Amino acid sequence: MTYNGFSHTWRSGRQFNYTFNEVQRGPKETWKLALARLLADICRSRLSYFIHRSTIQKWGNKWGSLQAMTRRNLLVDAAIKSRNKAPGYYLDGHGLYLQVAIGGSRSWILRYTLRKKTREMGLGSTDDFGLAEARLRAQRARQLIAEGIDPIDHRNKQSEVSESLRMAAEIATERAKTFKECAIEFHEANADEWKNIKHGDQWKNTLRDYAFPTFGDVPMSEVTKAQIVKALSPIWKTKAETASRVLQRIRTVFNYAAAKDYTKGMDAEFWQQTRMSLGSNERARKVEHHSSCPYPLVGALLAAVRDGPSSESVRLAFEFTILTAARSGETRGALWSEIDKVSRSWTIPGERMKAGKSHKVPLSVQAFAVVERAASLRESGAQQIESDLVFPNRNGLPFSDMVFLKLLRDMEFPYTMHGFRASFRTWATEATEYPHEMLELALAHSVGDETVRAYMRSSMVEKRRHLMEDWATYIEQSDKSESALERVRTAVSVSKKL
Repeated sequence: MTYNGFSHTWRSGRQFNYTFNEVQRGPKETWKLALARLLADICRSRLSYFIHRSTIQKWGNKWGSLQAMTRRNLLVDAAIKSRNKAPGYYLDGHGLYLQVAIGGSRSWILRYTLRKKTREMGLGSTDDFGLAEARLRAQRARQLIAEGIDPIDHRNKQSEVSESLRMAAEIATERAKTFKECAIEFHEANADEWKNIKHGDQWKNTLRDYAFPTFGDVPMSEVTKAQIVKALSPIWKTKAETASRVLQRIRTVFNYAAAKDYTKGMDAEFWQQTRMSLGSNERARKVEHHSSCPYPLVGALLAAVRDGPSSESVRLAFEFTILTAARSGETRGALWSEIDKVSRSWTIPGERMKAGKSHKVPLSVQAFAVVERAASLRESGAQQIESDLVFPNRNGLPFSDMVFLKLLRDMEFPYTMHGFRASFRTWATEATEYPHEMLELALAHSVGDETVRAYMRSSMVEKRRHLMEDWATYIEQSDKSESALERVRTAVSVSKKL
């Protein structure tokens, strides 16, 4: 007699039927055997299922990679430019994909496997590289892969090398800066630090005239001691003060270049040796720039200038400069708006002062008389062009800084215009009892701290008026004879530059 067995259907759809023959075995043994067979089949089926799944995954992935590496040229330009593509990866072939980001940006990706490691290499945006260019870039990367070279690592190393070369080139370019370029760069970097525009121009122009012709176009690292000596030798004694200043400015440019790593710095011994090669010019500097007229002879010289061949405007400016103990540039740039006829004073704005601070000059009777003669000259129409300057040239412009020196040389007077400030200072020290601070303030020199200077400027104006009156009176009453004038042309006193 045969009993029906039982059946079981797996989720996969596979059905298993189990039967047994009662004739051959008893019910108990038969059920045991069927149960054992069932359990064994369950184990085999489960194991088969897992083996089957892992096999599909393994070979499916490999098949997908194989497809990506073997299929090619699946994309076309029109599809790439289409704006309807959803975010994702779109295979072109040989591992090259078009990547569409969520925001809509598109780029090229090369997916490759090297040494059992899968990587994705960016090949740039579609805005920069078209389909043909992307395929070419991918091909170059695959050639490296074929040689066992990781293209991402290779690109990174190339970038590092390029960056190193770029930095080396920049350093080489900076080190190739010429002396002239460094000097101009320093001058522009310190444009706000010059005392005034004239001082800044003088700094640059002296280098232009005396240093640039010899080594202006030479790289900073190649400028030699011999070149510096060659540039300064012609003026070292004939223009001693100017030459010394040029040397100091050359040294400043070197220090600036060293600070910017354009060249190495020069030590103190280098500059000491340079000076030794040029020789001493101390005596020449004193004679050239400190020659001042002995104060007992200033009156005779001024009387001669009044009758001299220069234009009236030049003679008035010359006399006004001596009577006020002002600097030449301050007089040449004086404006009518700076003259207060009520208080009889002259206020020079800070931008025209060496110290950068405004300076008030009380005018003596004689100095104010000069101003009135200049006003009469202006009102008479003798000046062809109207000007706001108190002492303009015939073109209505300021006189050059050589106008007074030319006047003195034409009249054979061996002095400098700046030397008359020394004449005033020497007279005030030797012939008066005015305090030192008042004399310094009269010359627009800095005395004490800012608080002290502010107090002295406000409290000493009238006291300084007496000082300037005494100076003008002394000049007026001094010896003006022919013998005194002869002494003016021969006597030279050397005083401290003021």
